[in-house]
Amino acid sequence: MATTKLGVAAMFVILLQVSTLCAVAQHHGVMTLNGFQKGEEGGGPSACDGKYHSNKEMIVALSSRWYGGGRRCRKMIRITSEQNGRTAQAKVVDECDSNNGCKDSIVDASAAVWKALGLNTDIGEVPVTWTDA
Repeated sequence: MATTKLGVAAMFVILLQVSTLCAVAQHHGVMTLNGFQKGEEGGGPSACDGKYHSNKEMIVALSSRWYGGGRRCRKMIRITSEQNGRTAQAKVVDECDSNNGCKDSIVDASAAVWKALGLNTDIGEVPVTWTDA
């Protein structure tokens, strides 16, 4: 009886760990530099709140399929540079519209995110992975 309870408890722990690992999807993409301030290359106000933002904020725009119709608005994501392994968190504030020229699998990040990851903004594009934080 004790062995059966121990076996069931062990099975429960294993299933819990597997479900936790499956819940955290890791996405591979390309990080680009975006200007979120008025008059910059990034375009108009952010889709999530209708406002412009400072490039000193830790913020990103995600390509349409990841943006999910606003499902990730104001949520944090964890970005990891595949170049140097450094990680930073940023808030999703905008969509990089894949129907209007933005490539798929893009994390369009502010200069602050690039700096936090220890990357030179002159590079233009870097491979990254990201997860919901």
